[in-house]
Amino acid sequence: MASLLVGIALAQTVAHWTAASLAKAAEERGTRPANCPLAPTTKIVSFIRSILAVFVTTMLSHTSIVIPRSGSSSVLDRLFRTVRQCRMVDINALRMFEKVATLKSFTSSARALGVPKSNVSRAIARLEDELGTRLFQRTTRDVVLTMTGEALLERSPGIIAKLSEALDYVRSLAGQPRGLLKISAGVGFGVNVLAEQLPGFLLLYPDIEIALDLDSRPADLVADAVDIAVRMGPLPDSGMVAVKLGEIRRYLCAAPSYIERRGRPSSIDHIAQHDTIDMPGQNGRARAWTFSRGGKTTRVEIKPRLAVNEALTVHRLVSNGAGLGILSGYICAPQIVEGRLVHLFPDWSPTPVEVNLLFPSRRELSPVVRAFVDYMKQVSGPGSLWMQDPLAVSSAG
Repeated sequence: MASLLVGIALAQTVAHWTAASLAKAAEERGTRPANCPLAPTTKIVSFIRSILAVFVTTMLSHTSIVIPRSGSSSVLDRLFRTVRQCRMVDINALRMFEKVATLKSFTSSARALGVPKSNVSRAIARLEDELGTRLFQRTTRDVVLTMTGEALLERSPGIIAKLSEALDYVRSLAGQPRGLLKISAGVGFGVNVLAEQLPGFLLLYPDIEIALDLDSRPADLVADAVDIAVRMGPLPDSGMVAVKLGEIRRYLCAAPSYIERRGRPSSIDHIAQHDTIDMPGQNGRARAWTFSRGGKTTRVEIKPRLAVNEALTVHRLVSNGAGLGILSGYICAPQIVEGRLVHLFPDWSPTPVEVNLLFPSRRELSPVVRAFVDYMKQVSGPGSLWMQDPLAVSSAG
């Protein structure tokens, strides 16, 4: 029964925020939103009822209460009347609870959320007060979930997802996308591309906030609550939605200082006898380098003398003469043109790298995610920042 009350309180949050958002939209526009095909109250009430039905089904699956199918509508009506008497659960507090329960640390959770530790502590205290029960047992060394906390953690991911979808829908009725967008990307693409393009996105959408997570290892979009990720190269079969932005041309390069010290490789197969720099493949194994020329493809098995898990560092190492490396064209092409890097075997082309936007299917219709996808497609056309490649332009001409 306690689980059911938690579900009712959470459903009340949806109802409360929805009503407030609709009232604000109506006050600002003086009419119903133009992009809402039905009367707002009819569509929203139907939408909230469907969400509450999911909550009730989830909660009752862990209780001994049975709702007859024939009377489900009247039961929901009674639940709605009960909901009005419940306290409203703070969604942000629920998100903080989920993070603390996962990381088992208030300090680590505050760091991951980008907020002071005191904010997390106060949010958990408010949540415990609203639910009338302790969610954690705290000691000087450990943070342990109580039985009630474990029950809430088991249900919170699905509940938060439903709440987010409901709020995204309501916000879309008011016009401009708004809310927090969490983006995951590699360090190199983040530094060289997103740092240049995101300011324009923020100017277009003043009500969107961004949390940009840059890491050399791909994030788990579901576990880390990532809204959208930039992925380079082949995509695993993950059930995620993928939107292709384009391809990055790459070149085999070396610094003049390296060529002076070791000489040029005499043939494409001679590369393996030189010092090479690369990122490790799956399971830390070395990757073969694939080149193509006039419809012919060849693979070169290499054993990197220096392996590093970050592409931007590979570029710096090659530039400083540590060895041969395959570099993204938009970064290395200007150095090749200026003579600061040597382009090896220009008639052989390394396989281009696909750039995709990846996001969970449940976020596909989010106005914030859709706005970012549309913006990135717009600014990623030929001649755009990360597709600027003087060598590609000269070879095409």
